[in-house]
Amino acid sequence: MERNKKEKIGSIYYDKKRKNWRCTYYIYEKDKQEETRKTKSFLTEQEAKDFLTSIQYQKGNELFIKNNGIPLNQLMRENIQRKLDMNVIGERSYARLMETIRVIERSTMSKKNINDITSNEIQSYLNSLKDYSNSTIKKVKEQFSQAFREAINKGYIVRNPMLEVIRPKSTQIRKPVRALEIEEQQKLTNYLINAPITDVPFKTVYLIQMYLGLRIGEALALCSTDINLHRNLITVDKTVTTDKEGKIIMKYLPKTYAGIREVPIPVFIRNEIINQMRLAEDNKDRQLFLDKNGNYVRPENANRRLRELIEKMGISMISSHSLRHTYGTRCVEAGMRAVALQRLMGHSDVAITLNTYTSVFNKYKETELEKVNNYYMNNDIVSADNLLTKNNNLIEDISRERKNTDFVNDHEER
Repeated sequence: MERNKKEKIGSIYYDKKRKNWRCTYYIYEKDKQEETRKTKSFLTEQEAKDFLTSIQYQKGNELFIKNNGIPLNQLMRENIQRKLDMNVIGERSYARLMETIRVIERSTMSKKNINDITSNEIQSYLNSLKDYSNSTIKKVKEQFSQAFREAINKGYIVRNPMLEVIRPKSTQIRKPVRALEIEEQQKLTNYLINAPITDVPFKTVYLIQMYLGLRIGEALALCSTDINLHRNLITVDKTVTTDKEGKIIMKYLPKTYAGIREVPIPVFIRNEIINQMRLAEDNKDRQLFLDKNGNYVRPENANRRLRELIEKMGISMISSHSLRHTYGTRCVEAGMRAVALQRLMGHSDVAITLNTYTSVFNKYKETELEKVNNYYMNNDIVSADNLLTKNNNLIEDISRERKNTDFVNDHEER
């Protein structure tokens, strides 16, 4: 507490010589046990102010907080920064959360001090987002909830305005991911297998997604050492993604039941994978897929090339994720159990598998129930002869009842 009284806040000023805004601030160094002066440049005054606020908030400078308050967006930013520093979230999750916070920062309320924000303001703001997806609205509300929960925990406020806030529903009509129809899959498969790799550089990526069910980032992360041709398996243990700055990086999957898995290679695309391995022999780390500059391929680039391809083929509403969904759909149609599909798809919970492929499972529910009915009959649990007699009697009763009804109606009309 004694150190807090001696803490220096810093200042912001415009440097005419450098033609930019400068922020002086102080960082407490434990080794020296003193405040060290630092300076940082910014293009705008607001950026400098936000940075200084961030530093004082991180330091827990009570005097600064008391005099200046805490802007809502600053509290949100510091929350996710702390989670990143503690390894609670990864860089990709950090980047996604920052995208949500940037959506919030489009509103004037985001710069208001948390003490001045009311439940009605938050509710009105959330109501204004109804044109966004339910997913975005949910993420936005979660950032508000976390920010005010943190403010309560640190004693910055005494009452949580989020307790009275209700998440509105989106007006958007959700478009489900579409799987390829069998005829479409045949058409695309034949084209990819026969097309020169110079014309379709990511053709093996698309085949792997469509027949092994990998996510686009997982397919682009494959290297030759992940492929065991003797066992005819591909090991999935990493993915191509982006860090918090948007830079493309390789990330290893968590060593959980769902994270790392082995997926069988179908015999009809085995040669395509072998050819890709030959092309990748001189690549760094024997990566199967690199761009022209020898860097990791961005998923959006492979996705864009796929959209261009399927548009020429007259196939609509398909993305790279649709290819993975096609694999899952064909597995269900072939009679694969949900728990087996969960493992192959890398879902963390079988409920995700069931929810994703509910419509496909329902489509084949009647066929499965017919198997149960036949089992009853074949094992004489229910007598087929008795059922047939009762069914015929029921039909006769219904027919007789209809005749009587027709007679009465005809008599009344007369």
